[in-house]
Formats: sequence, structure tokens, C-alpha cells
Amino acid sequence: MALNFPFTAIVSQTEMKLAITLCTIDPLIGGVLIFGDRGTGKSTTIRSLAALLPTMKSIVGCQYHCNPDSKSLCSECEAKKAAGQKLKTESIPVPVVDLPLGATEDRVVGALDIEKALTQGIKTFEPGLLAKANRGYLYIDEVNLLEDHLVDLLIDVAASGENIIEREGLSIRHPARFVLIGSGNPEEGELRPQMLDRFGLSTEVRTPGDFKERVEIIKRRDEFERNPERFIAKWQKVEDDFKQKIIKSQKLLDKVEVEDELLEVATKLCAHLGTDGLRGELTLLRGVRALAAFEGKKKANLNHLKKIAPLALGHRLRRNPLDDSSSGARIDRAMQEFFATAAK
Repeated sequence: MALNFPFTAIVSQTEMKLAITLCTIDPLIGGVLIFGDRGTGKSTTIRSLAALLPTMKSIVGCQYHCNPDSKSLCSECEAKKAAGQKLKTESIPVPVVDLPLGATEDRVVGALDIEKALTQGIKTFEPGLLAKANRGYLYIDEVNLLEDHLVDLLIDVAASGENIIEREGLSIRHPARFVLIGSGNPEEGELRPQMLDRFGLSTEVRTPGDFKERVEIIKRRDEFERNPERFIAKWQKVEDDFKQKIIKSQKLLDKVEVEDELLEVATKLCAHLGTDGLRGELTLLRGVRALAAFEGKKKANLNHLKKIAPLALGHRLRRNPLDDSSSGARIDRAMQEFFATAAK
């Protein structure tokens, strides 16, 4: 099993770490898109996520790790339940699944188990990556280079929360609810708008300009590569504390109050920025609630909104052919204009 660099040992990249953390507190935020320079720790940060996630309850033997408390079970678990069988449960790690860039459609959605079909004459479904990612996280590196037919497939599944396979004599429907996390380099190609809209938060990462930070990054990476076990053990206490903070935030989440006045500001901000649809407002609502919970507060405030807005709205801005500045710069400028006008 590969050893991952500890999340809390990652230097700088505050916005990226915050966005990922908020999605662990409230998966309904809708995932994170991370664009930026090569070698800035995007993949390292995302792969370190698994160690932070608390375990989840699952039905023993279920290949989709169904939640025993859910009303929506896979067909196999539903059949067992209808037959009066007792569904045993276990605690398992929350799945964090990589979707490789060259993955075939069969590998992603699942297909007929050829080996069993040839040796035993039995038509059996072999689950794909979407089944493995159910109730967890699906990570796509270089998401902007993903083939169009896979993008279409992921958009459909992300919208419905179900994976439907009708092929090779198989008719399978199974739950496929996951948090989508993507990373990429914008110089290598843009992401289709339909896919872009499926991400709740987005952030742009840059190579750190502070030389002390750069030196510290190099030192920590070198220390990890020379002796991963010792480095992980060194950061274990900090990792455990951070994990407990996430668990506390998850428990506090539903108690956080978001007043109508704050929601009104959020909707006016979205209108000022010209974002399409209402996903921007919904993401702002969930984001400020998760951030307040992370800070241990039971009431969200304007500072939470200002902190979340660039993450939730940066990728929802309409393209301006006369403005070649980054989305981060555009949203900062628009927010300054909006709050300056609102203060008058």
C-alpha cells in the first residue's frame, strides 16, 4: 500500500486545502476543481485526503458499500432485505478512487465479467470505478484532458446519483453518489462548461513566491521521500487532531444558522457577477455553513461569505473576451465593487 504525504504537512496552498476540507465536512458542496501550475502539490494534497476521512458504516459484502440506514440501497441489498435476511454492518474507510486518464468506459462504469462468462457460463456484473467510489470521492487528474464520452457519462451520473448499464445482456442499476475532485493545468486545455458547472468549489494554485516557503516545501518532501514511515509518524498527532476537528465540524454542521440577510447578500453578489442558474447561491449557502462549523461557530457571518465567494463563484463567471485576467482577479475586483457599493 502506497504511503501518502500527510495533509497537515503540506506547506502553503491555503485555499486549496480549505476547499478540500470543506468538502469533507459537507460533501453536498459538490466537490473541488483545482487548476494550476505543474508541481504545486495538487495530486499530493488530494491523495492525502484519505487519511483525514472518518470511517463510514457499510453493509458487509456489498460491492457498492451501501449505507444500512439509507432508504436507497442497491438491488442486491434490497433483495436480501425483502427476503428477511439480516444485513450485517461494518466500519470501512471512505473510498478515494483515482480515475486514470486512459481508463476505458468499461473500466469506469463496469461490464460483464468475461472470466466467469467463459469458464462458468454465468453472466455476472464486474463493478467499475463508479461503484468503488460510491459514498466516497472520485479523483480525476488532468480532468480537462478527459475524453468527451467519459465527460458526458460523468455528468449524467453526477446529476442522477445512479449508474445505469444496459449492454451485453446486462441490465444493472446501482447507486453512484460521490464527491468529484479534479485537477489539471489550464495551459493543456479547457474544461467543458457542463463539467465545470458540476464542481462546487474551484481554486487556482500557483508556485509559492516566498523563498522560505519554497525551502520548507523542499525540506519536507525530501524528508518524506528518505523515510516515509518516520515522517508520517512525526505528523501523526497533528493529523489525528485535524481529523477530530473535521468530525466535530460534521456534527456541528446541521446546527449552524444562516440568516436570510446573509442569503440575500449572497444572491445579490451572484447577480452582480452574472452567474447562471442557482448553483452559485446553493454552494455559497453550503460553503458558509461548513466554514462556520469548521471554525466552531453556530452562526455564519459576512466574513465567511467573503472567504467562500471566490471558491464558489470563480469558475461560474461568464467569459469576457475583452478581459484576459484570471477568474480569481476578476472575482476579487467584482467583490470589491459590490461590497463598496453595498456599504454606501
